[in-house]
Amino acid sequence: MSIKIAIIGAGGMAAYHAKGFREAGADIVALADVNKAAAEKSAAKHGIGKVYGDVAEMLAAEKDLDAVSVIVPNKFHAPLALQALKAGKHVFCEKPPALSAKEMAKMQAVAAKAKKTLMFNFNNRARPESYAMMEYIKAGTVGTINTCQAKWIRRAGIPGFGGWFTTKALSGGGPLIDLLHMVDLGLYFMGYPEPAHILARTYSDNIDNKAFKGPWGIPDVAKGTTDVEAAAHGFVTFKSGQSMSLAVSWAEMNQREEVSVTFQGTKAGGLVRRLFGIDGLDNTAIDACQLYTLENGRHVNRDIIVPADETMGRVRSAMNFVRVLEGTEKPLNTPDQALSLMKIIDGAYKSAATGKPVAL
Repeated sequence: MSIKIAIIGAGGMAAYHAKGFREAGADIVALADVNKAAAEKSAAKHGIGKVYGDVAEMLAAEKDLDAVSVIVPNKFHAPLALQALKAGKHVFCEKPPALSAKEMAKMQAVAAKAKKTLMFNFNNRARPESYAMMEYIKAGTVGTINTCQAKWIRRAGIPGFGGWFTTKALSGGGPLIDLLHMVDLGLYFMGYPEPAHILARTYSDNIDNKAFKGPWGIPDVAKGTTDVEAAAHGFVTFKSGQSMSLAVSWAEMNQREEVSVTFQGTKAGGLVRRLFGIDGLDNTAIDACQLYTLENGRHVNRDIIVPADETMGRVRSAMNFVRVLEGTEKPLNTPDQALSLMKIIDGAYKSAATGKPVAL
C-alpha cells in the first residue's frame, strides 16, 4: 500500500511537496490550515480531497495517515512537528527546522522516542549538482574539504515588509535563518563536522527600503513589524580543523543574486552555484557545477554537466522523504545535522549581539 501523507499549510511550497510525494508514489489524503478558505483553495488547486481547519481534528480523523509535511511560518514548525510526532506520524518539515537549537533538540528527542522519521526540506541537497558533487566527494576525488564558502546574497530580495518574514517572533530572524540552505549544503559536503566557534555580524541597512523588495514573498503589512537583519556574515571553525565563511542577505549591493558553495579540498576544489538575474526569477538563472584539480601536472577546471532543475531540488527532496519511509533510499538529512545547523544559527545571532566569538 502507498504511503498516506497530509499537508499542513496552504502556502506556495505545497505545490512542490505535493508533486514530489506523488512522483514517489504516495497518496496525499488531506490538507489542513487554520485559514480554512485558503486550505480549500490550495486543496482544489492540488487535487487534494479532504480539507481541515484544525490539525488536531485532522490527526484524529485520518486514522490511516502515515506522515505529514509542515509548510507554515517558522514559529509553528516545532509545535506542529511535535504534535504530529506524538500522534505517531512521520514528519517532513520546511526549513528552518525550528526557531532555535533548543526547539530542535526537543524535536529530535520526541522523534526518537516515537521511533518516527523526522526530516527537513533542505532541498538544495537534492539538486542534480549536489548529487553529482557528492559522488565525487564520496569517491575520494576531493579529499578532505579544509575550507568552504557558503553564500546566498540577494541584491533585492526582502520577502515583503511587516509580515511574518520580517517579524523575529514569528520567523526567528532574517536572511540568516531564512537562507540557511547554502550553509547547510556546505556542511553537507564537508561531512557535517562538529562546530567549535563562530564569529558573526549582522547588518540592518535597507531593511525598510522598498527599493530592495523581492519579486515574491508575501504582501506588505502597513502596520506590521520589521525587526530582523538585512544581512549576516560570519566565520565558523570546527573541532576537526575545518572552517567555513558564510554570507547571506536579502538586501546587499551585489551584481546579481548569487547562491553558491565553493570549497577547497586536499585533492580538489569545487563549486555549486546558481546566479539569478536582477528580477530573481528562475528562468534568468545560470547554473554551474565544477571541480578544480591537478591533472598531469596541470591545473584543470572541470565542468560537471547535469540536467536542469528549476525547482532547485524541491520536488526531489520530497520524493526522498517518501522513499526513506518505504526503505528504498537513505535520508538526505538527519535530526543530528539539523541540530548542528541550528547551533550555528543561534551562535551567529549571539555573536552578532555581543560582538564576540561564541563557543558552540
